[in-house]
Amino acid sequence: MLPPQDRLPILASAGQTGAILEDLALDQAAKPLPMSRAEMNDRGWDQVDVVFVTGDAYIDHPSFAAAILGRVLEAAGFRVGIVSQPDWHSCEPWKTFGRPRLFYAISAGNMDSMINHYTANRKVRNDDAYSPGGRIGMRPDRATLAYCQRAREAFKGVPVIAGGVEASLRRLAHYDYWSDKVRRSILLDCKADILAFGMGEESILQIARRLDAGETVRDLRDMRGVAYAMGASETPPEDAITIPSYEEVLDDKVAFSRATKIIHNETNPYNARRLIQWHDRQAVVANPPTLPISERSMDSIYALPYTRKPHSSYSEPIPAFEMIKDSVTIMRGCFGGCTFCSITTHQGRIIQSRSGQSVQTEVDTMTKDKGFKGVISDIGGPTANMYQMRCVRPEVEAVCRRQSCVHPTICKLLGTDHGPLVQLMKDVRKTPGVKKALVASGIRMDLARRSPEYMRDLTRYHVGGHLKVAPEHTDPHVLALMRKPSNDDFEEFAKIFKGESKRAGKKQYLIPYYIASHPGSDLDAMIDLAVFLKRTGYRPDQVQDFIPAPFDVATAMYYTGLDPFTGKEVHIARHLRDRKLQRALMQFFKPENYFQVRKALEKVGRQDLIGSGCDALIASRPPREAIEGRRHKANQEHEGHYVHGIDGKKASNKKKRQSRNKAGAGYRPERPSSGQQPRKSKRKRPKK
Repeated sequence: MLPPQDRLPILASAGQTGAILEDLALDQAAKPLPMSRAEMNDRGWDQVDVVFVTGDAYIDHPSFAAAILGRVLEAAGFRVGIVSQPDWHSCEPWKTFGRPRLFYAISAGNMDSMINHYTANRKVRNDDAYSPGGRIGMRPDRATLAYCQRAREAFKGVPVIAGGVEASLRRLAHYDYWSDKVRRSILLDCKADILAFGMGEESILQIARRLDAGETVRDLRDMRGVAYAMGASETPPEDAITIPSYEEVLDDKVAFSRATKIIHNETNPYNARRLIQWHDRQAVVANPPTLPISERSMDSIYALPYTRKPHSSYSEPIPAFEMIKDSVTIMRGCFGGCTFCSITTHQGRIIQSRSGQSVQTEVDTMTKDKGFKGVISDIGGPTANMYQMRCVRPEVEAVCRRQSCVHPTICKLLGTDHGPLVQLMKDVRKTPGVKKALVASGIRMDLARRSPEYMRDLTRYHVGGHLKVAPEHTDPHVLALMRKPSNDDFEEFAKIFKGESKRAGKKQYLIPYYIASHPGSDLDAMIDLAVFLKRTGYRPDQVQDFIPAPFDVATAMYYTGLDPFTGKEVHIARHLRDRKLQRALMQFFKPENYFQVRKALEKVGRQDLIGSGCDALIASRPPREAIEGRRHKANQEHEGHYVHGIDGKKASNKKKRQSRNKAGAGYRPERPSSGQQPRKSKRKRPKK
């Protein structure tokens, strides 16, 4: 384990914190952090201390990492410049503020750039919620790599610190779904001096203070929450666990599975040990995660003078901002431990909550904004009803290595009292100027059912007609692999929700979310889910297709076909055709899915679900829309593709490549548009 060391507070010392916040609130409340040299000059600065490079548009709102980290540094007295979505084809944008005095802070943005760019079917997404106008192409694939390399080119010798979700989830060897291979630690490809993983407020401030004090970037290797690459001639630390090397996990899926298990067993910050993974002759070291921050630190972070708006340089709306501008974050972290989710890996399983007074202050600020319509779109966090919940026995929490506090059963030592949350929601909705305060974050249904008072207030005051929940599946085996409660839990929650809504005199509905093609899910499991949806009347508008994100336990299952914690084999829907069948089954009621659903049912011998029976998913005859849709699709696929490839002007032995974006005219004998004259028959007509 790391040697004991003093942890630096998030802001200044206790005696200075209030004064710093007061000064910021008075002097800089209306100013976002600078994004140009002109803005830097307007502040009277001749240089910045830190240049923060991000793949997202810069929105000065506490739901975005660049805003929080920049404001934390500013509150501690550092000068910060923001380089947002730079053109990565040259290093010129990295020179916007001149040479930074301390370091470059690099982040791909709020999402892994590959997930941001591509769907589960590896198709390019149509929009980017974190870009102005929702435009795509504003950041490169694997943005952390490009951004770090350009920082190196801009100014030699300036430390480069990588962070954010993308860097966190790729800090060690990992499976990359988009290239379908195991990639080495991102540290070795991006050439960053150090990588800060997890939530970054404490890490980035500690880095800034220590570099400002004259320490070198190599001295930062003793910090929690950082990973670094050692030189081939350096001696690695002796107090660490060595996990299977890059070469081993590349060649052996069992070794990959074993490495995943070790990594995830070392995520509790109270007992996690340092990890080492060799890449040939070079070692990558990952220190234990940062310790959870206190309620006071959370309050300080959210009390900083955010403008709560996008930077004034943007002329187009930014979809992500439009979605969260009137939301309030009350906590972070999640102890659910779902295998397909990266929240626990990045934010940690220890819940870190704000005080009720801190939340109330933010709500009061929102009501004074002329653009506020009186509706708070969300009071929540990663999970809306985990506010102020944690283990009631700190001495047990300090040694616990359990992956989830609520699976397979809710731990008896977990404090599940909803009282503080109920009071917080009551205070917020009674604030003058607040017409409605909604809950849009996910709700942990097995916890919510334990509090009749919470369920009563939720349905009466905090649901805007629809409540989103995430049962994810119905198959017990798949749910166990996900670390989710049984489907009975969802049905019981739905029953209580319906009853409370009726007593409140409201017609309200649940919108359940399900995942297709998750490890363990085969056609039989998806058919059972489809039958359940048919019986209950749920018709999902959207289908979540499982995406193997780096570092997740479910991703290790997808790649290896093994459960890392049991070693048992897991069914994987690996091929695109299998994934399409699972997606279609979840939306069996759509005419365009008829033939796919029929194919799936016939493939596993479930013709009993074709026809007019009570549980029948589709009719015996295809609807007209399905036939027309198939014909239209076939016409699109074959439009412009013919046996001959003559260009119509001059026959050539050279084959011309058909454009993917433009249908060719094709070739037909005797067609006027082909550019050729109809051939005359050489047969002589018989003489009369």
